[in-house]
Amino acid sequence: MLRGLYTAASGMMTQQRRHDTVTNNIANMNTPGYKSVNSVQRSFPEMMIKLMGNDEASGSTIGKLHTGVFGEEARLMFTQGDLMQSNLMSDFALVSDIQVPGIPFDASGKYVDEQGNITYKPEAFFTVQAGEETRYTRDGHFQLNANGELTTADGALVLGTNNQAIVIPNQLSMSDIYADGAGQLYNVNTGAPIGQALLISRVDNPNDLLKTGNGQYRLSENAAQPAAAGAQDALVRQGYLERSNVDPTQSMVEMNMAFRAYEANQRVIQYYDKTLEKTVNEIGRV
Repeated sequence: MLRGLYTAASGMMTQQRRHDTVTNNIANMNTPGYKSVNSVQRSFPEMMIKLMGNDEASGSTIGKLHTGVFGEEARLMFTQGDLMQSNLMSDFALVSDIQVPGIPFDASGKYVDEQGNITYKPEAFFTVQAGEETRYTRDGHFQLNANGELTTADGALVLGTNNQAIVIPNQLSMSDIYADGAGQLYNVNTGAPIGQALLISRVDNPNDLLKTGNGQYRLSENAAQPAAAGAQDALVRQGYLERSNVDPTQSMVEMNMAFRAYEANQRVIQYYDKTLEKTVNEIGRV
């Protein structure tokens, strides 16, 4: 009986975590460059149930018992979001669909071969610097600080291909800047290039990225350093922002499913509680 109580309790905790993940996705539905998170569940190992008092060697087995479920991890989904035209010259979006020859990725950007080896679809990101840490983002809502440096909304420096902050001459504003598809910035009035192009990084395994907040990611320890993305990897669109890739309809369905599953596990716990109450208060009187 207590095994069933623990199983239902683990189900409640897992569904709560799933519900929290989905509601976080919904809350960031309008956040530029936001990538949705999927909660991955996994069951605990099964147990073999045998008749009590029997010799184990006899093989008198009743069956298997599932011992619960837990939220194993929260996996980021890096699929391309739709572009939203903002008409602001300080807004940039990346259009990226990097393919690997001979590997057909599924809709989630994953491929599993016959041996079970997993390959993830590479992704392209803007490269920024927050303090001493290099980070990666798909949120291209940039601005100029007091020093004429191109920054993100939270003040992180946008890096150029020389790994230095991009500096816009004082006499120019963002309305005087034009970016081509490769991310090279030009003076609209003269056509002359301005500094280095935007540094677009190609991350071959985006699951090596860890969230740091504000739509930014950092590489995990021992992860391979990304290379500069080529023209075939990503296209820069000025005057656009990438929307989040959250599917509102699917998110609402998943949220309701998690809520219903949570309720079902809750009712199971209430049933066990009443059963245990009778065991303690009534059977003991006999």
